[in-house]
Amino acid sequence: MSVIPLRKGGPAARIAVIPGDGVGKEVTPEAVKVIRAALAHTKRPIEFVEFDWGADKFLREGVTLPEGAVEMLRDEFDAILFGALGDPRVPSNQHAADILLGLRFKLDLYVNARPVALLHERFTPLRDRSEEDVRFMVFRENTEGLYVGVGGFFKKGTADEIAVQEDVNSRKGVERIIRYAFEYARANGLKRVCMSDKSNAMTFAHDLWQRVFREVRQQYADIESRHLYIDTLAMEIVRDPRQFDVIVTCNLFGDIISDLGAQLAGGLGLAPSGNIHPGKTSLFEPVHGSAPNIAGTGIANPLGSILASAMMLDFLGMKAEGESLRGAVHSSIREGFVTSDLGGGRKTSEVGDWLAKKVAG
Repeated sequence: MSVIPLRKGGPAARIAVIPGDGVGKEVTPEAVKVIRAALAHTKRPIEFVEFDWGADKFLREGVTLPEGAVEMLRDEFDAILFGALGDPRVPSNQHAADILLGLRFKLDLYVNARPVALLHERFTPLRDRSEEDVRFMVFRENTEGLYVGVGGFFKKGTADEIAVQEDVNSRKGVERIIRYAFEYARANGLKRVCMSDKSNAMTFAHDLWQRVFREVRQQYADIESRHLYIDTLAMEIVRDPRQFDVIVTCNLFGDIISDLGAQLAGGLGLAPSGNIHPGKTSLFEPVHGSAPNIAGTGIANPLGSILASAMMLDFLGMKAEGESLRGAVHSSIREGFVTSDLGGGRKTSEVGDWLAKKVAG
């Protein structure tokens, strides 16, 4: 399954590369290597520009996102290939929040797309499930909800401390992510959309989700649509994931349910994601973190980053090239040419070299 291919245009795709921290610095170059090999084979023009935004820059200069960075990315690039952020030398994780969340909010990347696709039956903890049984897309609203940082403390540090975190939902934000989910289903020949909330407990914020979903679904009579509370959805995904094609939900629930889906499909090392605003600069990244405990050992799994790159190529209108990356990843898994977390013994760079050779034909 792919994201809806909507690129900005221009003679050559221009990609900002932000490896970040930890294993992000190791898997991102492998993804770039594989993309170059795939596009050299098809002679599609592409340009990569790397930026050193991460913990090292923050500790050295006190800079997270440089002044003018958002405007530059918005105006001069088609997409962003992101690695991972997080470094034990920055316990507050300030740089990670400023960079990643900053780009999501300031570029208005309202779609978080998380495909859940089992690549081999040996990877799922579910019994007697095939690759066809675990294959769906989660769309998470990416710019609102509990992650906007609205709230505060009262009497902080005392026995009477109160902490308040506000859940922010706008009609515009809810409608556009629900509509995107239906449009994605229609564009990809999928027949089922499930909206999930907790409107039986969150009677204001998620009442809005209920009302907007009822209105929007009427415009997509060709697609089967239903609602499940988030706790029921979690149980149903484990019981029978085959019943889902597209799931759409709020920021917090989407964060949680997509990680559940990733675990059913083989773990975060195989999980890609896209942070998308259709037709505008969008960001693609593996779901795994910076994994400082294994950084520098050469054993990080690059497949999540390469699958995220496939999503990016789809977005840029390079569907054939995106499929070639996904096909190469499938081949590496079938042939056991993988890192230790997937039961192989190959180094990060060895997997990247093998995949580059595969896509180059």
